[in-house]
Amino acid sequence: MATSTSTPIIGPDPSCWTGGVPGAALLARNLRLRPLVDKDAETLSVLGDDPDIAKQMAESTYRFPPESPHAFAFGIERIRDGALLGVIELRRDETGGEITLWLGRAFWGKGFATEALERLARFAFQGLRLGEVRARVLPANAASARIFVKAGFAERGTVACGPGGVYPARLFVLTRDAWEARRAARPLVLVAAVALVDADGRVLVARRPEGKDMAGLWEFPGGKVGAGEMPEAALIRELAEELSLDVRESCLAAVACASHDYDEFHLLMPLFACRVWKGAPRAREGQELRWIVPARLSDLPMPPADAPLVSLLRDLL
Repeated sequence: MATSTSTPIIGPDPSCWTGGVPGAALLARNLRLRPLVDKDAETLSVLGDDPDIAKQMAESTYRFPPESPHAFAFGIERIRDGALLGVIELRRDETGGEITLWLGRAFWGKGFATEALERLARFAFQGLRLGEVRARVLPANAASARIFVKAGFAERGTVACGPGGVYPARLFVLTRDAWEARRAARPLVLVAAVALVDADGRVLVARRPEGKDMAGLWEFPGGKVGAGEMPEAALIRELAEELSLDVRESCLAAVACASHDYDEFHLLMPLFACRVWKGAPRAREGQELRWIVPARLSDLPMPPADAPLVSLLRDLL
């Protein structure tokens, strides 16, 4: 997976990023919002060289590097392959902050814009403690308007934009109170996962197939726990349905639990270890399977909830 090693280009206050770690990325389900680096300029130039993108922007497309010392600019990177999809930026001001966002045409209509917007909103309210965030959308750009509404923004009339304020734009606002109310209403999702360990000490991982959320990412086998169902029972059912494996509850040992904020829901995922089962794993839902030694698990792109379990599992096995 591609990584960035050049010097980050970013405004001051990097310690405000999640975890208080300068240069830390903001993780979403499929995306990593990361600091922009020098070598991104060429990719962004190619992605942004599209007249339809310019026509849909309330301001000109992204200026590289950020002009304002109060701007937090992030490259929108796909976790599965490290591809740079576009840019999302937050500019702080006296009343809150303003968000601009654009993606290359090939990445439109896939949910990436909404995912990036929701993750940046969390950064604005949790990390920077802003009171509100705003966005301006040109009247003809109905697709962007739908994205902001989906993320909880409310339309607040028309404002001027462009050089000299000559263009009208629709104003969308998300307040801290509205964002916190959405957060309180999010569902808690319980998922059970298992590290199947073979006689050689390798662990089975599955790659999510195309067409599913988080497609292309590797994860531990498992699935959602149904209403009234115990995690162990859910695992036994999922392993039979997805991998044609017969597992007994007595062979499952709880070893860890992940608790992760995915913006639209909060995930709790107990992880079990299992060394004894009947049958050979067979992919029944289009997923790719791979046996891998624990020391190499961190080489695979994984969902943010799975990744923290890797080092713990490596120590246990």
